[in-house]
Amino acid sequence: MTDTTVLVLGFEPFDKAPLNPAWEVARRLDGKTIDGARVAGVQLPCVFGKALDALDAALQQHQPSLVIALGLAGGRTALSIERVAINVDDARIADNAGQQPIDVAVTPDGPAAYFARLPIKQAVTAMRAAGVPAEVSNTAGTFVCNHVFYGLMHRLNTVPAWAQTRGGFVHVPYLPEMAAALPGAPSMAVETQCKGIEALIAAVLRHDPEQQDLQLSAGQLH
Repeated sequence: MTDTTVLVLGFEPFDKAPLNPAWEVARRLDGKTIDGARVAGVQLPCVFGKALDALDAALQQHQPSLVIALGLAGGRTALSIERVAINVDDARIADNAGQQPIDVAVTPDGPAAYFARLPIKQAVTAMRAAGVPAEVSNTAGTFVCNHVFYGLMHRLNTVPAWAQTRGGFVHVPYLPEMAAALPGAPSMAVETQCKGIEALIAAVLRHDPEQQDLQLSAGQLH
């Protein structure tokens, strides 16, 4: 029986979509054991504020050593490990409760940004080695995904109970059944997405947090 828990968070469907691949991955991984760690999949509401309440409840319930939050980024072709969360909510569309904050801080007294607490390049390397398209992303947007990413990192950096907990955010592409209604839209099967997130989790669990991440180019010109 393992005493190590990996919390995988996935959002409910939003913007009138029938499903959300982030939750489809999280619920499929729920209950699995990866590298000796038990995975707990938890659904988050796609609602500013309430998503952080659900995050807090999940942290308290599962006491994880690693937290991976997932969100949909339609149009992306790979699993995108986010490098940085920024302290702003600026919604292009309303959330599932009809809220549309513009230029509002996620945490009023928080710093401008936090980096993910993950070996992002080692994780990308492991995901690609598993045959899954993966990349480093330098923008998590300004919708509820970034809201949760920033909220998670703020907690990991300021709450003593989570000082040793690692965490970060991954954006996932459309599922094929979603892209079928969007001609030309890239997609990735849920099985492939699950395989990639499993590879990421294993890579993080095997990485000594005291050691430096791999020094590989993953930057972007713009």
